[in-house]
Amino acid sequence: MEPWFVIIVSLCTAAVIWSILVRPKKLPPGPSFLYSTYLMLTTSLLNFEPILINLNARYGPLFTLPIGFRTNIFVGSHSLAHQVLVQKGAVFSDRPKSVITRTIATSSYGSTWRLFRRNLASEVMHPARIRSYSWARKWVLQVLIERLLERQESEGIKVVDHFQYAMFCLLVFMCFGEKCDESKIKEIVKIQRNLLLNFASGRFSVLTLFPKLGKIVFKNRWKEFEKSRSDRDEVIVPLIKSRIELLNSEPQLGKEQNVAYVDTMVNLQLPEEDLNNGNDGRLTYMEMASMCSEFLNAGTDTTSTALQWIMANLVKHPSIQRKLYEEIVAVVGPPPLVPSPGVALESVINEEDLQKMPYLKAVVLEGLRRHPPNHFVLPHRVMKEVEVQGYTIPQGATINFMVAEMGLDPKVWDEPIEFKPERFLVNDGLESIINEEDLEKMSYLKAVVLEGLRRHPPGHFVLPHRVMKEVEVQGYTIPEGSTINFMVGEMGLDQKVWDDPMEFKPERFLVNDGVFDVTGRKGIKMMPFGAGRRICPGSDLALLHLEYFVANLIWYFHWSVPDGSPVDLSEKTEFTVVMKNPLRAQLSSRVQE
Repeated sequence: MEPWFVIIVSLCTAAVIWSILVRPKKLPPGPSFLYSTYLMLTTSLLNFEPILINLNARYGPLFTLPIGFRTNIFVGSHSLAHQVLVQKGAVFSDRPKSVITRTIATSSYGSTWRLFRRNLASEVMHPARIRSYSWARKWVLQVLIERLLERQESEGIKVVDHFQYAMFCLLVFMCFGEKCDESKIKEIVKIQRNLLLNFASGRFSVLTLFPKLGKIVFKNRWKEFEKSRSDRDEVIVPLIKSRIELLNSEPQLGKEQNVAYVDTMVNLQLPEEDLNNGNDGRLTYMEMASMCSEFLNAGTDTTSTALQWIMANLVKHPSIQRKLYEEIVAVVGPPPLVPSPGVALESVINEEDLQKMPYLKAVVLEGLRRHPPNHFVLPHRVMKEVEVQGYTIPQGATINFMVAEMGLDPKVWDEPIEFKPERFLVNDGLESIINEEDLEKMSYLKAVVLEGLRRHPPGHFVLPHRVMKEVEVQGYTIPEGSTINFMVGEMGLDQKVWDDPMEFKPERFLVNDGVFDVTGRKGIKMMPFGAGRRICPGSDLALLHLEYFVANLIWYFHWSVPDGSPVDLSEKTEFTVVMKNPLRAQLSSRVQE
């Protein structure tokens, strides 16, 4: 008999005995430990969401799924998510233990996490810094347009590959301060996706469930993980070293020109309690590689996935595409001719222009509501026992949020299945030119993007949170140390929140009381970026990129499908929730219209 099988059976037996002898307080309802274990052993993580949706329907928007010694609690309601992440955010701000520990997403709630997040927010995501990369966005837009034109075929262009390549070009430059050639970009894409898909499928995620025993129980998988991480370091560490050498030879490079993410990490001084890496409190090359890998993952797959969903809905709904185009033209005028390959774009819609396009913003928001790239945000961990809706949430419990379900709740969203950017529309607010600042005034564009993210979130779960102390939620006890997972995809489809949640309707994001609050501070209706203290620090950048590329692609081209073929919005779970049948589009110059 295999040693790993004996160990797993022993652990499961011990967990059963523990669950009987150490009865927790009133936990949220859910299936038995044995049934939960059976589900985990027989179902791939990629196919687990339908089971969670059924459990959500059976037990309500707060339910428990015990796995091993870890209490997993799922939240499928926007109001509960707001209560947990915002009103009681301090208790739910930790993360479950992970095999990758020194990153923003996986660091425990404390001084090191605050250092990493503050560094990213102030040095890279600050509005002034983001504006300084406007020329890089224009460069990447030109790369994307040239690739789309070069690959025009009678059966249409598979656009998602080009969206992904363009986003990697941009994020790699922001990370390392270097324009990489196509072969290097593809090499980075390959090693990043290998790690992501192995975690998404559960092959590497199981190591997190048993971090200490994983090296013994899953020895081969641990070796695969180490090999994947080594392959990543072989590609990324040389880029880090090259940038540092350049900074040493030209000290003001990172001050006078664009600051790369690597530049900000070189002199980071870790807190005293974290000085255990033998490197005088500085990050090692491998730790910096993990941070860079996190930066690339967060800004490429999710954005390119959301962009594809939004463009697919604009193709599927020509009237919405036409309305968006009319708003764009009203702001910046008719588009110029598409230049020949190698010739710089005559003009683009820039950040200032984007602020004047309210319908654009509504389109983006509706895209995020209807198709959130992640149907679950990363899980949280409870830091101390707390009560939520009459249930005890024990310290250490893992909390997961069903984002996609929240976006489809008919109690929150009228016709949640429909793509209606108008639901996010404040007013037309049309003026004269398209740039990043103008996007703020394109509410329908934002509504389309948000509806795409709601309906098809690239990831159906956000990163899990770890409970820092026992807490009660809806009358259930969430124990300290629990891992909290959020079913993002389900939140976007919650009929109590979204009217016709299966429909792509950007209009649902057009509101009458100002800009739609996607952060969830005032209340959560959708949460494609998470919420509370662990909200994605790059959410503003992600929205800017979506608005920028959607606006410019619609401005330059009319988008359609070959021979009137229907657009299939079926979903498939990878690292993010992608289109099962990728969008194949026909592009024609607007000047010819």
